[in-house]
Amino acid sequence: MIKILVLFASILFQISVFAQGKLPSVRVQEMNGKWMQSDKLATPGKPLIVSFWATWCKPCVKELTAISENLIDWQKETGVELVAVSIDDSRSSSKVAPFVSGRGWEFKVVLDANGDLKRALNVINVPHTFLYDADGNLVWQHTSYAEGDEAELFRKIKELTKK
Repeated sequence: MIKILVLFASILFQISVFAQGKLPSVRVQEMNGKWMQSDKLATPGKPLIVSFWATWCKPCVKELTAISENLIDWQKETGVELVAVSIDDSRSSSKVAPFVSGRGWEFKVVLDANGDLKRALNVINVPHTFLYDADGNLVWQHTSYAEGDEAELFRKIKELTKK
């Protein structure tokens, strides 16, 4: 009976997260080892890309590399920010910082080794990318990656910033 109640509460929590369309507040770990609440990832007044990825996921790496190559220009034009959420588990999360550094990625990367944020946002497969508007509302999401998907993401960002 308790398992059923816990499952029911979990489902209600996930429904409420999607109903409000905001980033949930769960603990994630910054690359420097400090913990923070995920709802503090966004800078008020700026659109936010949240990309779930893993070091072992080739499409994830391709997507983040493609976004990274354009990010400075995107930021100049729209003010968008990017946070990459690594879902590498506790056994492989120590590989994330050297992996990121080796690719020269200069955007914010956080660790979700326990999968709390992943579960809260109902991420099943990676890559999974979310776009939040300047008010923190979820406006678009996309799973998987094919070359050119970053152009669609940028079109969505521009639509947000022209309003």
